[in-house]
Amino acid sequence: MTSDLLAYQPEIALFASLAIGYLIGSVKLGPIQLGGVCGTLIVALILGQTGARISPDLKNIAFALFIFALGFTGGPQFFANIGRGWRYGALSIVEIVVVVALVLGAVVILKLDAGTAAGLLAGGATESAVIGTASEAINRLGLSATDTARLQANIVTAYSVSYLFGLVTIVLFTSQFAPLILRVSLRDEADRVWRKLGGDGALGAGQTPAAPPLAGRELRVTAAAGCTVGELEERFHDNISIQRVQRDRSIIKPQPAVLLKPGDLVVVGGRREALVEAIPAIGEEVFGGGVSDIYVERADVMLTRRALHGLTLAQVRARAAPADAHGVFVAAVTRLDSTIPALSGTQVHRGDVLTLVGNKEDVARGASRLGYIIPATQKTDFVFLGLGVLLGVALGRLSAHVGGIDLTLGTGGGCLLAGLLFGWIRSRYPLIGSLPSAAAQILKDFGLCTFIAAVGLSAGADALRLVREYGIALPVAGIVITLGPALASLFIGRWLLKLDVPMLLGAIAGQQCSTPAISALVGVTGNATPMIGYTITYALSNVLLPLLGPVIVGLASKLG
Repeated sequence: MTSDLLAYQPEIALFASLAIGYLIGSVKLGPIQLGGVCGTLIVALILGQTGARISPDLKNIAFALFIFALGFTGGPQFFANIGRGWRYGALSIVEIVVVVALVLGAVVILKLDAGTAAGLLAGGATESAVIGTASEAINRLGLSATDTARLQANIVTAYSVSYLFGLVTIVLFTSQFAPLILRVSLRDEADRVWRKLGGDGALGAGQTPAAPPLAGRELRVTAAAGCTVGELEERFHDNISIQRVQRDRSIIKPQPAVLLKPGDLVVVGGRREALVEAIPAIGEEVFGGGVSDIYVERADVMLTRRALHGLTLAQVRARAAPADAHGVFVAAVTRLDSTIPALSGTQVHRGDVLTLVGNKEDVARGASRLGYIIPATQKTDFVFLGLGVLLGVALGRLSAHVGGIDLTLGTGGGCLLAGLLFGWIRSRYPLIGSLPSAAAQILKDFGLCTFIAAVGLSAGADALRLVREYGIALPVAGIVITLGPALASLFIGRWLLKLDVPMLLGAIAGQQCSTPAISALVGVTGNATPMIGYTITYALSNVLLPLLGPVIVGLASKLG
């Protein structure tokens, strides 16, 4: 029988949960998409009725790798945003305070056990990592094996129910209801902010610029004859750069003091809008193929200079010496694996990855003034990874007694903190600790979904019991726990912190760690301005929310 096969070979149940779960999670109903984690959990709960179980050791290893990789990739941004990105970071604090208050209120009103309370926290805050840290905390309550298994099963069931309703709530709130409450057109606001930041118009969903933001042209000098290279570049605020000068058949290095003569062939590169303006002031375009070797160098640079944190790209360029900024252009800004607009008004943070474009010498010089070039490697430093997880396990054994509650980080909390530390070390000393972004993403995705599948399979038999016990109360509680901090952040962010609406709504999606919400927002706004707020609160909430798992378990146990 199928049930016997799954019980004897649980690896079939594991990979079936992953495959079918991700298939279900990929289906979109309007702006709503469950995602692979929730899909995997639903399938695992169903297959768990067959008696299939995954080894606890595999479950623990998978979660340790996931949570360490989560901390590692977020470490540079987390430390960079402590204190300095306080206006957005304050919303993550609002999230934590309101969510904890609402969950404890639900514990008192509905008489919830510690497992169900932790599941509501995980689902209402749409933060799957809480399942792991809360499950470990329940292990340390000193209960019988039966009671421990029951409470851990309640975490998963409460999460699955509240997550479904919480996800729909946060997606619709950020993309539809919040603009109605504020009485603004979200697309018009996003377009206004885009222009304020230095953009030249908003893009629709699925659109890309037909004309690239950086371009190169070969020109014959007429109008610019008698000007030096330095004077010409300064006239256009260094948004263009003379990359090569050809006089007769000789190539002249384009030093600032080089005087241009009629008939010189120059290769000019820079920002498209500046280049379009500069062409008539230089001469006429020719088509000799001289631009084929320009802008061949692209390098990803980790921004580490403390003095540049919080400055706009325009301010960074203005502060640089002319010789340092010459010929270097920022083509993209990546923060937490998300691309934000590389506009003149875009603020950069320590830990951002700036994609520099220019010739090899210019890019190398610019990188040295900003931080360091991220080496292009596909190899993982397993010494660094192994030491990081070992340190996390050691930190997880530390405990404290606060207000009559025993608080222990556990393997999840310990590995999260170790990941933050090792990610920060990697950002400061790039020659050690290689963990390519693709490898880190595999650890996060496979680690979390393997863990989720394992706990879902073990909880399958108890899932229906909890749903029958609380009925509609769980979905309603999930909606309230999601909506409460979102509403509080909306009013605090708009009227106290004076945040622009697109960035504010992006920050609300980030404080909920909701990728579907930010995807829906970007689709409605038509540009990437919400990503600016999203990345800051996402970095902070992704660290702080999992640490609440043991806190809620401890408080709910006392209240119960």
